[in-house]
Amino acid sequence: MQEKATCAPWLHRELELAAPTLRSILALGLIGWDATLRTVREMGWQVPRPKPRFGHGAQAQLVTTDSRVVRLVGSYHVSQQNTFTGKLTETMLDEVIATL
Repeated sequence: MQEKATCAPWLHRELELAAPTLRSILALGLIGWDATLRTVREMGWQVPRPKPRFGHGAQAQLVTTDSRVVRLVGSYHVSQQNTFTGKLTETMLDEVIATL
Protein backbone atom coordinates (compact mmCIF):
# COMPACT_ATOMS: atom_id res chain seq x y z
CA MET A 1 0.00 0.00 0.00
CA GLN A 2 1.41 3.36 -1.06
CA GLU A 3 0.18 5.13 2.08
CA LYS A 4 2.16 2.79 4.36
CA ALA A 5 5.32 3.27 2.31
CA THR A 6 4.88 7.04 2.31
CA CYS A 7 4.39 7.22 6.08
CA ALA A 8 7.15 4.77 7.07
CA PRO A 9 10.05 7.27 7.07
CA TRP A 10 8.02 9.68 9.20
CA LEU A 11 7.27 7.00 11.80
CA HIS A 12 10.92 5.96 11.81
CA ARG A 13 12.09 9.53 12.40
CA GLU A 14 9.45 10.18 15.07
CA LEU A 15 10.54 7.09 16.99
CA GLU A 16 14.20 8.06 16.59
CA LEU A 17 13.52 11.48 18.08
CA ALA A 18 11.33 10.15 20.90
CA ALA A 19 13.46 7.11 21.77
CA PRO A 20 15.63 8.67 24.50
CA THR A 21 12.62 9.35 26.74
CA LEU A 22 9.99 7.04 25.27
CA ARG A 23 8.23 4.74 27.77
CA SER A 24 5.20 3.53 25.82
CA ILE A 25 3.59 3.62 22.39
CA LEU A 26 -0.15 3.49 21.66
CA ALA A 27 -0.77 1.76 18.34
CA LEU A 28 -4.18 2.47 16.86
CA GLY A 29 -5.34 -0.50 14.84
CA LEU A 30 -3.55 -3.44 13.27
CA ILE A 31 -1.87 -1.21 10.70
CA GLY A 32 -0.36 0.96 13.43
CA TRP A 33 0.67 -2.11 15.45
CA ASP A 34 2.39 -3.78 12.50
CA ALA A 35 4.05 -0.56 11.33
CA THR A 36 5.46 0.05 14.81
CA LEU A 37 6.83 -3.48 15.12
CA ARG A 38 8.37 -3.35 11.66
CA THR A 39 9.93 0.07 12.24
CA VAL A 40 11.46 -0.64 15.64
CA ARG A 41 12.85 -3.94 14.35
CA GLU A 42 14.48 -2.02 11.48
CA MET A 43 15.91 0.38 14.07
CA GLY A 44 17.59 -2.53 15.82
CA TRP A 45 15.21 -2.83 18.76
CA GLN A 46 14.42 -6.24 20.17
CA VAL A 47 10.90 -7.39 19.35
CA PRO A 48 9.46 -10.58 20.87
CA ARG A 49 9.21 -13.65 18.65
CA PRO A 50 6.79 -14.86 17.56
CA LYS A 51 5.45 -11.48 16.54
CA PRO A 52 3.11 -10.14 19.23
CA ARG A 53 -0.53 -10.35 18.17
CA PHE A 54 -2.61 -7.23 17.91
CA GLY A 55 -5.77 -6.84 19.92
CA HIS A 56 -7.53 -4.17 21.90
CA GLY A 57 -5.48 -3.85 25.09
CA ALA A 58 -2.70 -6.12 23.77
CA GLN A 59 0.77 -5.29 25.07
CA ALA A 60 4.31 -6.14 24.06
CA GLN A 61 7.65 -5.22 25.55
CA LEU A 62 10.15 -3.76 23.11
CA VAL A 63 13.80 -3.23 24.01
CA THR A 64 15.70 -0.29 22.56
CA THR A 65 19.29 -0.45 21.36
CA ASP A 66 20.35 1.03 24.71
CA SER A 67 18.47 -1.73 26.59
CA ARG A 68 15.49 0.30 27.76
CA VAL A 69 12.05 -1.30 27.77
CA VAL A 70 9.29 0.45 25.83
CA ARG A 71 5.76 -0.89 26.12
CA LEU A 72 3.66 -1.19 22.97
CA VAL A 73 -0.08 -1.06 23.69
CA GLY A 74 -2.74 -1.75 21.08
CA SER A 75 -6.18 -0.24 20.69
CA TYR A 76 -8.85 -0.52 18.08
CA HIS A 77 -8.63 2.48 15.78
CA VAL A 78 -10.90 5.39 16.66
CA SER A 79 -12.56 5.32 13.24
CA GLN A 80 -16.25 6.02 12.76
CA GLN A 81 -16.71 2.40 11.74
CA ASN A 82 -15.40 1.21 15.11
CA THR A 83 -17.02 3.89 17.27
CA PHE A 84 -20.44 3.96 15.57
CA THR A 85 -20.74 0.17 15.75
CA GLY A 86 -19.61 -0.01 19.37
CA LYS A 87 -16.53 -2.10 18.60
CA LEU A 88 -14.64 0.68 20.39
CA THR A 89 -16.35 2.66 23.13
CA GLU A 90 -15.10 5.72 24.96
CA THR A 91 -14.72 3.60 28.11
CA MET A 92 -12.66 1.00 26.26
CA LEU A 93 -10.32 3.67 24.92
CA ASP A 94 -10.04 5.33 28.33
CA GLU A 95 -9.11 2.00 29.91
CA VAL A 96 -6.32 1.38 27.41
CA ILE A 97 -4.98 4.91 27.74
CA ALA A 98 -4.94 4.51 31.53
CA THR A 99 -2.42 1.66 31.14
CA LEU A 100 0.11 3.94 29.47
